[in-house]
Amino acid sequence: MSVLTPTPVAAGAKAKRQLTTNKFLPVLVTLALFILMFAVGSLIFPGFFSGQVVLNLFVDNAFLLVLAVGMTFVILTGGIDLSVGAVVALSMMIAASLLQAGWSPLITIVIVLVVGSVFGLLMGLAIQFFDIQPFIVTLAGMFLARGLCYVISLSSITITDSFFTTMAQTRIKFPGGLFISPSVIIALIVVAVAVLVLHHTRFGRTVYSIGGSEQSAVLMGLSVPRTKVLVYAISGLCSAIAGILFSFYSLSGYSLAAQGMELDAIAAVVIGGTLLTGGAGYVLGSVVGVLVLGIVQTFISYDGTLSSWWTKIVIGSLLLVFIILQRIFTRRKT
Repeated sequence: MSVLTPTPVAAGAKAKRQLTTNKFLPVLVTLALFILMFAVGSLIFPGFFSGQVVLNLFVDNAFLLVLAVGMTFVILTGGIDLSVGAVVALSMMIAASLLQAGWSPLITIVIVLVVGSVFGLLMGLAIQFFDIQPFIVTLAGMFLARGLCYVISLSSITITDSFFTTMAQTRIKFPGGLFISPSVIIALIVVAVAVLVLHHTRFGRTVYSIGGSEQSAVLMGLSVPRTKVLVYAISGLCSAIAGILFSFYSLSGYSLAAQGMELDAIAAVVIGGTLLTGGAGYVLGSVVGVLVLGIVQTFISYDGTLSSWWTKIVIGSLLLVFIILQRIFTRRKT
């Protein structure tokens, strides 16, 4: 009687398949959840089963996609950035006030991007060189950015610049009457660049290494301090880009805008499969996480009888479930 034993090559291929499946399992679970929610919506609501409903998720959440990309970098290192919503509002206020004063839209956008990047860079420097918890530093950054909004103006500033109104009204059309806005293209470019940086550069590998074990990353000779500072600069830059996209969307600047958006970004990243402790996760998972949040809002809109607060209740419940699942999977690995 012969006993069949797997060859080393077959065993290696099996192990590789298992590893790949486990790596992408959280993203696949989130994607399955999105497809399930879309299928249920299509059965319940007439007109829900439409390509435009899916594209509207991108159109209405382009700014959140960019914000989630920046948050993914930070959480992958095991950090957190609570200032992103306030930086979005500050970016909108700076853009609206400069445009109202007659500044060129191009120069205005460059200034907003520089301010957002420097804001994030300074928080990263404070976190790294004064060894302060990211939660504390970014909380202070949140209050600072929100306060600066009130310094600029206490009331809403309407944007009437022709470039911004054109970006708000332009529709990129596809066959079948489908369309997206230019903001979606910008958001997808940001996502593509983030994927390239995280998975095909030394900087990206260092980000994952820090989240996996910062001490091991130091022993491996990786540039840990520089990377930890840069991820907050990237988060600040993404917040500024999100602020510009939100300005296209709302055509105004308002001090109270984007309140709680930092929590939406964190929720999208965690629901998308990124571990809160860092070291594991994907930008594309965060994109699917944003789509899940978007389809919850679409459910509420189609129903028409539920308060918008149900969105927060559902998102909070989903977030809790995914955090518990993360905990279970992490314990099994250890």
